[in-house]
Amino acid sequence: MKSAIEIQDLAPYPSQEMAERKGLGHPDTLCDEVVESVSKALSTYYLEHFGSVFHYNVDKALLVGGASAPKYKGGKILEPIELFLAGRATSLVNGEKIPVDELAVAAAKKCISSHLRFLDVEKDIRIIPKIRPGSSELVALFKRFGAGEIPLANDTSFGVGYYPFSDLEKKVLEIELFLNSPETKSLFPYIGEDIKVMGVRHQGKAQFTVAVAMVDRFIADIGDYVEKINSIRSSVAGRFGLDPAQVFVNTADNYPQENIYLTVSGTSAENGDDGQVGRGNRVNGLITPFRPMSLEASAGKNPISHVGKIYNHFAFELARELVAQGFGDAAEVFLVSQIGKPITQPQSIQIKLQNRTAFRSKIEAFVMDYLGLLPHFWKKIVLADK
Repeated sequence: MKSAIEIQDLAPYPSQEMAERKGLGHPDTLCDEVVESVSKALSTYYLEHFGSVFHYNVDKALLVGGASAPKYKGGKILEPIELFLAGRATSLVNGEKIPVDELAVAAAKKCISSHLRFLDVEKDIRIIPKIRPGSSELVALFKRFGAGEIPLANDTSFGVGYYPFSDLEKKVLEIELFLNSPETKSLFPYIGEDIKVMGVRHQGKAQFTVAVAMVDRFIADIGDYVEKINSIRSSVAGRFGLDPAQVFVNTADNYPQENIYLTVSGTSAENGDDGQVGRGNRVNGLITPFRPMSLEASAGKNPISHVGKIYNHFAFELARELVAQGFGDAAEVFLVSQIGKPITQPQSIQIKLQNRTAFRSKIEAFVMDYLGLLPHFWKKIVLADK
């Protein structure tokens, strides 16, 4: 079956926009990052031991915040965080048992340790795996991949993507990456990993609100806290060529009452802030309500046939390639699958291009050829950090 392709003009971007990014230590990001680490661990194990990836989806996680008592010069964790991991995974292959729970817990601990410098994964967090075998119907759909055939979509879902980023989106992304970079942490160790950046642009004017979980062991008193907040604000403004009046840091603080954003470990998860997969950044690292944006929880889904994952990643890459090939100045891509059909045959493809430069037939041919990459697209996801 040939996929239906529709090509439309893309309207200019509106004068008002907003964009958000939840940083490394945000509870929602932690859930996404953990289940994606579990996904990669399972894929790697299957490949190394059996030469093929088997059916799994480990895209459910709930983080239940703990309790802590932060204070100047160092507080303590009172009750550990709890992290529940749920999903489905092949646990028996040719009579050989797969250590699914052990792989999941090890991957989760490694991920959390790499994200949070001051959280002890052996005592400050409890990881509870609840991963069960998959349904027979979805396992059967998946077997085509192991036989060397084009995988069949295991869901009727959609993926969306766009390119390029706006200036505001770039700054939101770059501000969080800057504040959570090793270089910044070495200069400002009091900056925790739980950072959220919200950018708003109205009639050409932008401002950025940044929430930073401050690490208490590096803060002497309220005066020291205020000084360090101001240093963060100045650093962000200077780094990105902004007026300090455009940058706001920890705006909920009440200095006279000393009600401030102080943490022991650098994340709000230590003291009652909860997290869940799919509530954070999309696959491009941002939350962008003025753009086409899927609500699909991509993290943790298998990258072979789960279109809720691969179509979203692929849509962004296709949008980028359409611009790189000179078909337009900007692109938006929308893909819709149908369960049980080859992933290379979406039931609908919509392309929007700004200042289109080529005939529709040429763009359609390019898109159809590019869809042929989908059976191998999983390697970019699984092997991304290797």
